[in-house]
Amino acid sequence: MEESLSFSRCWRRPGLAICAGFLLLGCEQRPVATAADPFPILTPPAPATPRINGPSIFGVRPGSPFRYQIPATGERPLEFSARHLPKGLAIDPQTGLITGSLTSRGRHVVRLVARNRSGSIERTLTIATGDQIALTPPMGWNSWNCWGLKVSETKVRAAARELVASGLRDHGWSYVNIDDGWQGDRGGPFHAIQPNQKFPNLPALTNEIHSLGLKVGIYSSPWRITAGRYIGSSADDAAGQIETNARRKKFQYQVPKMPSPLDGFSWLKPLVKWRGERARKSLQRELNRFGKVSFVRQDIRQWAAWQFDYLKYDWVPIDLPHVVEMSRELRATPRDMVYSVSNNAPYSLAPELPRWANAWRTTVDIEDTWASVSDLGFFRDRWAPFNQPGHYNDHDMLVLGRTRWSPPGGCRLTSDEQYTHMSLWCLLSGPLLLGCDLEKLDRFTLGLLTNDEVIAVNQDPLCRQATQVARSGDGVVYAKPLEDGSWAVGLFNRGQRPRTIAVRWSDLGLTAPQAVRDLWRQKDLGMVPSRFETTVAPHGVVLVRVQTVRR
Repeated sequence: MEESLSFSRCWRRPGLAICAGFLLLGCEQRPVATAADPFPILTPPAPATPRINGPSIFGVRPGSPFRYQIPATGERPLEFSARHLPKGLAIDPQTGLITGSLTSRGRHVVRLVARNRSGSIERTLTIATGDQIALTPPMGWNSWNCWGLKVSETKVRAAARELVASGLRDHGWSYVNIDDGWQGDRGGPFHAIQPNQKFPNLPALTNEIHSLGLKVGIYSSPWRITAGRYIGSSADDAAGQIETNARRKKFQYQVPKMPSPLDGFSWLKPLVKWRGERARKSLQRELNRFGKVSFVRQDIRQWAAWQFDYLKYDWVPIDLPHVVEMSRELRATPRDMVYSVSNNAPYSLAPELPRWANAWRTTVDIEDTWASVSDLGFFRDRWAPFNQPGHYNDHDMLVLGRTRWSPPGGCRLTSDEQYTHMSLWCLLSGPLLLGCDLEKLDRFTLGLLTNDEVIAVNQDPLCRQATQVARSGDGVVYAKPLEDGSWAVGLFNRGQRPRTIAVRWSDLGLTAPQAVRDLWRQKDLGMVPSRFETTVAPHGVVLVRVQTVRR
């Protein structure tokens, strides 16, 4: 939602957020933020030898265009191949991009191979052709937190190129999503929303993004007018046009300067402010409402013709009839588009949303503060049963890196809070969408976003959302089971002072000693008999994987 519009504050609240940092364990030396190094980088650099990253499963509907970029690190150039690739698909050996189409339902187990002069690596990818897509949470970038309504074709193109140049694509970050602000008037062959002057050649933009091995997303709303005052997917008449000045108008009310005769009557000022606020809300309700005529079908046909892969459908609060209407039209089009609805879904809809959407916002808009991140991330257990492959609770975008509201030094979160933010969002197994300026990434932020063992927690094919398994004061432990039988466990300190936090294997339903691995440092910590205990920094996290070793 548009932060600069004062009425959007009705939908937001400062929140109580979480994010954070990572401290090391047990008797090992822990990385501590110092004046010389306030942002310790824990992620080891990727080796020169090839490594294939990303999910182990990929879903596509029969007949839909297939596009999968193999995310791989290692010294360039890399050469790619794929054994047992089903008929209808082909791989580019230089780029690792797999394209084509599959017509029949079923599962295909493919052996992906990456080689360079330092060695080779193989990994299995299951291609599932059926009704389900997005079988692991989507990962990518969204324009809103960085550019807001100043988004443009030039800025989106630059973001796509930076996903590749920075190496983020090689770790699975694949979507480039345009948020509010791209829309012009209705027209074209489908009488659909056309791009405004900031996007002079939208089809060329999507083609270029696809050529980079990435996917591209678009934004709309079932309202007549979006939060940013652009045309939505409904109107009050068949022409579908909305009066331009009203559409663009921003509603910012300031209490007028009191005339001198009233200066001594301060009790009148709240009345003046109340009347202005009442008028503003009345105008808000008039513009942000559903139109009498739906243009969802027309808009979907246009987005499919432009080859979009993702839709953010945005209004508040989310209601089921409009979720269902868009879902049915998306399923009728011969192109896979991830369907994400936003924002602040009521919990009463939780049982229905997985039937119709790929993701649904469970929260208000996030801010890069500890209060906001912790409020939106912790204590979401009641939503956990509805998280499943292809259908995700969405806790909003990551607020890592530099956004348009960041101070000169970058993100307002401390390094510990940023480690907590990334760790918790991966444990929650929802979409991972960046909102930062990708042209201004620093080494610390890149370290946060390129740890493949941490990302693998999010991309695990079980797609189970972590839940709280232990709590003692400000210390909380979240855990989620993984497909291979291991557990990902986050030990979080929500307090202001360092504290010792422990997880017992009985908390996870385990009895045998467990092998423990530090995921941020990608380092084995040895066998632990019955409980793992460590000191955690204020607002920090220790993220581990625990696994029974078969003898």
